[in-house]
Amino acid sequence: MTKKRVGVVLSGCGVQDGAEIHEATLTLYFLDRAGAQAVCMAPDMVQHHVINHLNGTVSDEVRNVLVESARIARGKIQDLATVQAEQLDALILPGGFGVAKNLSNLAFGDAAVQVHPALRHLLKEMHQAHKPIGAICISPALLSAALAGEGLLLTIGQDAETATGIEAAGNRHQESGAVDIVVDPHHKVVTTAAYMCASGIGEAGAGIEKLVQQILVWC
Repeated sequence: MTKKRVGVVLSGCGVQDGAEIHEATLTLYFLDRAGAQAVCMAPDMVQHHVINHLNGTVSDEVRNVLVESARIARGKIQDLATVQAEQLDALILPGGFGVAKNLSNLAFGDAAVQVHPALRHLLKEMHQAHKPIGAICISPALLSAALAGEGLLLTIGQDAETATGIEAAGNRHQESGAVDIVVDPHHKVVTTAAYMCASGIGEAGAGIEKLVQQILVWC
């Protein structure tokens, strides 16, 4: 039987300036354990900045999002710009500040939220093809911006400010806990708050496992 191909969008390597490593790795683990093929991808671009994760300071280093994401993918990764919806059965976006700094401008408080063009295009393609999309942690806010006005049901946990932004974009928000998922069967979208409110990797993993399971039910 052919394995389901599930895209995993990475945004660097490290919670403060890239993909949240626990969330990304758990996503890959649960996909592999379920017999699906993860297709890792990231934009080939300079990341917004580099954070020293030991002390939280900004470094003067310059790093590339695709190169950094390859650390998580063990080198098996594609340039986001080369991926098309027809190549995938589903798509999952782990969280991390890279989502808000590299894949969008969510971190900067701009009134008009901008999503990386290649990712926005892929998300719209997936949605139009009615293929499943999963979003973890802060990623539902990016998904809401890319698919504004679609009436998606999403969760960001209990972050009231971000929830307000989701609803202002013409989508819907449902409060949830770290181990929960929020399922929108009409749009084939499933979201989980993970480290938006999780106290540790166990809680984050419980929600991510449920999200992956739901994605594969729809594939």
